[in-house]
Amino acid sequence: MEIDDRERLLQRGAVVLDLGAAPGGWSQVAVQRVGTAGRVVAVDLLPMEPLAGVEFIRGDFTEPGVQDRILAALGGQQADLVISDMAPNISGNRSVDQPRAMELVEAVLAEGLRFLKPGGTVLAKVFQGEGFEALVAGARQRFGVVRIRKPASSRAESREMYLVAGNPRL
Repeated sequence: MEIDDRERLLQRGAVVLDLGAAPGGWSQVAVQRVGTAGRVVAVDLLPMEPLAGVEFIRGDFTEPGVQDRILAALGGQQADLVISDMAPNISGNRSVDQPRAMELVEAVLAEGLRFLKPGGTVLAKVFQGEGFEALVAGARQRFGVVRIRKPASSRAESREMYLVAGNPRL
């Protein structure tokens, strides 16, 4: 909510795609803020408890069959906002975990554009570390606006941040 309060991403009537949605925190906030005129589609490999106003798709968003289901759930619309709060299963080995985290964000930036409307925004969890600067530089090539946000609620020692990338260069 802190990021949305600052960025004003979740507008009434907006179409939102929440990738890596389980357990549903971002979807809950999204459905409240977009209202009944909006649409929220949530996707995750893990099951998620049903949420009123949220259409849930279980699967890997990079797979063509799941992408077809996402497109159907969006009902011919493109998303105003693609959210990704995904993180890999942590092994405790940074040399393994960091590249896996970067791969997830790269997939969101690449595959998520398929669902994003011109002028739309991607909000993705990222972790500072190896590959972070290259990821941000790549995002700046694909999007007109790129900002990094670290919520005040995040611990100071946490490497977790959020990439806000808007106005895709399609």
